[in-house]
Amino acid sequence: MLTIVAKLQAAEGKADELKAILLDMVGKVKENEAGAVPVYSLHESSTEPGLFLFYEQYRDADALAAHGKTEHMAAMNGSLKGLLGGRPVIERYVQVAGVS
Repeated sequence: MLTIVAKLQAAEGKADELKAILLDMVGKVKENEAGAVPVYSLHESSTEPGLFLFYEQYRDADALAAHGKTEHMAAMNGSLKGLLGGRPVIERYVQVAGVS
């Protein structure tokens, strides 16, 4: 299982618009990638306004690669222009233990 943690900071005054796009992405992943992406959850910081975090788990490297090539990923990336207050921070992890 591969885990991705992605942090996206909204540009000033753009948090609601960014949140709407990110929420749509969650729906698209659920609709189109079920099974390959068992966890794809969006979180909003309770202390930093406009800071969003995706916690994503992929069945394997192929599922992660396929996710990056989807139409909905391309559409989301195209929609982010002007909405971010900096570059997204993306970290990749390999699961070593867990409870389900």
